[in-house]
Amino acid sequence: MATAKPITKSQLISELADKLNVTKKDAASFLDVLAAVAYKETKKSGTFVLPGFGKLVKAQRKARIGRNPATGEVIKIKAKTVVKFRVAKACKDAVL
Repeated sequence: MATAKPITKSQLISELADKLNVTKKDAASFLDVLAAVAYKETKKSGTFVLPGFGKLVKAQRKARIGRNPATGEVIKIKAKTVVKFRVAKACKDAVL
């Protein structure tokens, strides 16, 4: 199964600019602002919903015991906060 190359940021900006009849600079600004809002909102409230795509969710990961794959040595992994992306049903249905 051959996989296509993923779209680059500049290709996405060009596509948005063409579809929305705006300049590439405006399309790039839109993407930057969207990312900034997503980061800020996820940090503040713990979630950010992008309708039709999914949501960013801040989650706590518990401390656990792991193993160094190179040496087999048992190590302690500290608890930490991670960000996960949960895909929306509409996106799954459209893609799959």
